[in-house]
Amino acid sequence: MKDEKYPYLYETHCHTCWGSGCGVSTPYEMAGAYYEAGYAGMVFTDHFLLGNSAVPKEWPWREKMERYYSVYLAAREWAQGKDFDVLFGIEHNYGHGKEVLTYGIDLDFLLSNPDIHLLPLSEYSRLVHQWGGFISMAHPFRDRDYIDMDVGPEPEYLDALEVYNYHNYPEENERAVELARAAGLPGTSGGDVHIYTDGGIKNAGIALPRRARTGKELADILRSRDYRIIYNGELIDCNFS
Repeated sequence: MKDEKYPYLYETHCHTCWGSGCGVSTPYEMAGAYYEAGYAGMVFTDHFLLGNSAVPKEWPWREKMERYYSVYLAAREWAQGKDFDVLFGIEHNYGHGKEVLTYGIDLDFLLSNPDIHLLPLSEYSRLVHQWGGFISMAHPFRDRDYIDMDVGPEPEYLDALEVYNYHNYPEENERAVELARAAGLPGTSGGDVHIYTDGGIKNAGIALPRRARTGKELADILRSRDYRIIYNGELIDCNFS
């Protein structure tokens, strides 16, 4: 699965027990697992407030946002001296069980936009883009009890679609590829990992031509569409149109 032009593997979809109610492992355990698996880095994308969050909803806004960001800070401290990039993101539930993975934002963005989780996707997207961030819809066609399948994706507010999610059924991923092709959007790939022993490690993610040391750098590379994705264990082009 090596590509000399795109040698740097990054996970784009990962949860921890600090930020996600469904998370099992700590930031340290997750970072260690990806580091040992040979990834160049990873993005922590814990469930935001309207999703399966582990952050107490009664806390003040600043304290809630600092708890999310503490996952990134802890893993970044662990990674010091290891040449392993730790990046911050969130998985935001914007309604009906639909979620978007958000990259290129930081604590300042969240503190500057209190109650952003209550906005419609159109306004959420505008604010993220204004900050220089990037949005990929998580598992666009995942069919589960908690997701309203009568509500479709809104590609006009997205930068990409997660066309490969390790925990999706193959037909769900295939539908995402079809939408990416029809909408002219690139794909991303994520393990949607919740525990450090998860099979999504080594079997999902993106391959970059250069390191992404910051969330802004990752967002810029994703916007350039100059990357590859791990799809069912193989590296393929991120573009389907």
